[in-house]
Amino acid sequence: MVVFESLADIGRADGGLVGSKAKALANLAAHGFAVPPALCISADGYNQYMSGTNLCDRVLFELGRKRFEDMRWEEIWDAALRIRNLFLTTPMPAELHALLHDAVTRLFGDAPVVVRSSAPGEDSAEASFAGLHESFVNVRGPADVLKHVRLVWASLWSDAALLYRQELGLDVRRSRMAVIVQAMVEGECSGVAFSRDPGGADRAVIEAVYGLNAGLVDGTIEPDRWTVDRSLGRIASHTEPERGHAMIAAPSGIARMPLDEARARRAPLAEPEVESVYELALSAEKRFGAPQDVEWTRARDSMNVLQSRPITTLSNAAGDDKRPWYRSLTRSFENLKALRRRIENEVVPGMQREAAELALTDPATLTDDELAAEVKRREEIYRHWREVYWDDCIPFAHGVRLFGQYYNDRVEPRNPYEFMDLLGGAAMLSVARNRALETLARMIRDEPAVGRAIRRGDRAAFPAAFQKAVDSFLREHGDVPASADSGASAAFLGFLLEMADASRPGSSVPGADAERLRRDFLASVPDTERAKAEEMLDLARASHRWRDDDNVYLDAVEAQWRRVADELRRRNLPFDGAGGSSTEGTAEAGREHHPTDVIPELASTPGVTASPRQLVGQPAGPGVATGRARVVTRQEELLGFKRGEVLVCDALSPTMTFVIPLASGVVERRGGMLIHGAIIAREYGIPCVTGVPDAAELIRTGMRVTVDGYLGIVRVEQTGDA
Repeated sequence: MVVFESLADIGRADGGLVGSKAKALANLAAHGFAVPPALCISADGYNQYMSGTNLCDRVLFELGRKRFEDMRWEEIWDAALRIRNLFLTTPMPAELHALLHDAVTRLFGDAPVVVRSSAPGEDSAEASFAGLHESFVNVRGPADVLKHVRLVWASLWSDAALLYRQELGLDVRRSRMAVIVQAMVEGECSGVAFSRDPGGADRAVIEAVYGLNAGLVDGTIEPDRWTVDRSLGRIASHTEPERGHAMIAAPSGIARMPLDEARARRAPLAEPEVESVYELALSAEKRFGAPQDVEWTRARDSMNVLQSRPITTLSNAAGDDKRPWYRSLTRSFENLKALRRRIENEVVPGMQREAAELALTDPATLTDDELAAEVKRREEIYRHWREVYWDDCIPFAHGVRLFGQYYNDRVEPRNPYEFMDLLGGAAMLSVARNRALETLARMIRDEPAVGRAIRRGDRAAFPAAFQKAVDSFLREHGDVPASADSGASAAFLGFLLEMADASRPGSSVPGADAERLRRDFLASVPDTERAKAEEMLDLARASHRWRDDDNVYLDAVEAQWRRVADELRRRNLPFDGAGGSSTEGTAEAGREHHPTDVIPELASTPGVTASPRQLVGQPAGPGVATGRARVVTRQEELLGFKRGEVLVCDALSPTMTFVIPLASGVVERRGGMLIHGAIIAREYGIPCVTGVPDAAELIRTGMRVTVDGYLGIVRVEQTGDA
């Protein structure tokens, strides 16, 4: 059966069809708890949608681009985004649509509802997916309800849900989703109640906020928090936040609104009401025979139960629950705004200040003992800023993803990455460096005598203006493989010649298409959301820019540590430094930052020759280009790059993207649309495919390759260097 149109019908249904969340609500309603009316679209409805649209094969293709355990967090974000867009742009089969439309119309009409997940196995004593699948509040009308049903189905494949399924060893091919459509209760206050505190079995915890629960769940609004002594049934403590806002129903969705002064001074629950909520949670615990996490709302003196699930963290005494890290992948809009302020006002200025102060000390002037102490001091400084980078800068990348989801939900574009066209053209440091290189190349084009002098190796013949410009560039951009101490290397000057011969302009600037997309996007949101939509776009642009720039500032701190480490090695003194950079690795590791000096040599297997025809990765920069591959395994090899070649590498750091303007395409082993190579490739309109396993081993220099940045495919011709 596809639809169960009442809580009583849900109670009689098989749990494998309606899911444990729906069954729990039906159970509570049958035993006298106040539960809002609801219908349930069973897992059969999901199965009919997936089979009737062939969407299952398309989802599995997206998940099969790469072994899941080898995917980095950015690749999982991207896969989830593409899958979500498949659900957005794939309508229901006509018969299923008619069945669900009629059921929603009969029970709710245009009244506001909440659309919630209820995946079979979602909330059990062994595993809870709390917060990993999506819920939508204040959805009105059958058409909008059915759109949000598809989005709840899509959340079965969200990045956080996929990671958690991997943790539990669940088979994503057998996963399915039921959906609850529940009458919305617009309570005066709402919250959650843990009948037994996960951190202490002798007490319970009650949390409450004014208005709707959404702000508490996503961390936007800090709740009042009470602990209740279970043995006495009385309040043991009360923690009061700074009350300032509440989430309320808006004409479309929900909105964060300021509290009036009287409510801001008063807790959402009085003491007898706290005890009443505790009794409600305790009754649910007795009903199910296990401690419960109960979501509730109070409206017109009635305490309504919205959800009830087992508390699984009680059995996780070993502390190996990784769900907090999984959830940290997703940040609320308010949290991202606070992160931006911290990054721009504290983190980046702090890194700049630290690097500048460290640069004042010349390592060559230190005694051996002073040098050894300085190495350790600077390593600690670098490690501090690297932790700050992980705590603040990496999460801020979610600003791009949050905007992408917001944009796609409203515009429903066929291309899930269309929103990225609105984010480019920012004044990123890597782009500014590339423009400075282009200025030097233009000086060579305008003065043929400079090019002739470079080819002869006659630096004495350089015009004073050109020599001054080169020296200025090397002082400001020490990340390019040339040094201000030794002057411009022959390889660097040869690279400038190559740039001078290239016709590609500097970085792209948002043009008519971007402006049209911006207008269409803003026209797609209600007038009441227009200001927020523009603010989200501005935040996403900052998130996109800082995803690249913050690495440059961290690299500057690391470089000052390496200066003293290099001096220590030059003197043949013992050095036990663990190394500055940590790779981001797989989804499990979740950490990143690449060395500024070298990509490790790639290992090869003697006697084995790989002969790929087509390699599958992640689409990261639109377009199709064909060219001769240039495999780069060390940073200094970039200076030998020729215009029109396809850059193939393990990974690019921001210090290496100066070569991209010469490339016809980019292929990387490291994956995701938010890695540095992909960000800069899009700035220049260059096709880019990332996340290609063993790309720099399977492709050899000289092979002719075609980079399809739309499909995420690299086609290889069997020619080239052995």
